[in-house]
Amino acid sequence: MRGVVMYTAGDVRVEEREDPKIIESTDAIVRLTATCVCGSDLWPYRGIEPTDHTAMGHEYVGVVEEIGSEVRTVKVGDFVVGSFVISDNTCEICRSGYQSGCAHREFVAGTIGTQAEKARIPHADGTLVATPGQPDAELIPSLLAASDVLGTGWYGAVAAEAGPGKTVAVVGDGAVGLMAVLAAEQLGAERIIAMSRHPGRQELARFYGATDIVAERGDDGVAKIKELTGGLGAHSVIEAVGTQESTMQAIGATRPGGHLGFVGVNHDVTIKGIDLFFAGIHVEGGPAPVRRFLPHLIQLIWDREIDPGKVFDLTLPLDQAADAYKAMDERRATKVLLTL
Repeated sequence: MRGVVMYTAGDVRVEEREDPKIIESTDAIVRLTATCVCGSDLWPYRGIEPTDHTAMGHEYVGVVEEIGSEVRTVKVGDFVVGSFVISDNTCEICRSGYQSGCAHREFVAGTIGTQAEKARIPHADGTLVATPGQPDAELIPSLLAASDVLGTGWYGAVAAEAGPGKTVAVVGDGAVGLMAVLAAEQLGAERIIAMSRHPGRQELARFYGATDIVAERGDDGVAKIKELTGGLGAHSVIEAVGTQESTMQAIGATRPGGHLGFVGVNHDVTIKGIDLFFAGIHVEGGPAPVRRFLPHLIQLIWDREIDPGKVFDLTLPLDQAADAYKAMDERRATKVLLTL
């Protein structure tokens, strides 16, 4: 099968990889219908994370082609959406709703690699969710978004306790930030402030429910949020970038007693204890337990109540994966869908 391999930073190739096979009785083989490039894939692409002939990709939808003898919840022929974290969905951590911390956790990125024609998914019963039927073609981008960015943005909004009567600020206008705007709107937030300098992304944020746009960053961004909230800060803040500046901006924008949900992958972020102490805020985040939300998100998409697929603003065939990475690295695309 064809699959994407990152040899070194900036060196992305599509080459022949071995077809996946059932190894454990709980495995499933999925023939992928669509995959994509994630903002987190840019960390190794830019040399911030190590990479050495790494199988890339962790977002995926497709049709089950083969199952192990112990798989019960999906069957051959089902169209499925899978989380970017493998989970058994039965351990104590999973049952508490944090499947991304499963006792048998395995990250799809770098191991399985779903920027490919097929993938072996371990713990299929705990990781894959079947759609109500075979989806129409126009639903596939939205279902693909549910595999990571929608579920991650949704978790950020839930962790930040976005809801009725709340003012929500979203730091980051990438795919996850835009999905956090969508989630905050769906959860009933009264006011949603999207922090963005990019006109196209500002427009999409408004489509998803943003009521205000703040272009300022850092201390200026914090000051603007406080200006919009009577000097108090937002009730709920979602951090969807992972840099030092975005993290401190998110902490500063959260009012005392407010909630910060952080879902940007942190790199070289240092928070002084005294700053966090005097912020007086609730903090929750990390790898999103997408599996917790998948059944609900799939149903919302199936019923056409949400359209997260609009976050894909460029579509390329798998063979042009290198161009997809380049477009996202240069911010010419928010998120690239790869067709198979």
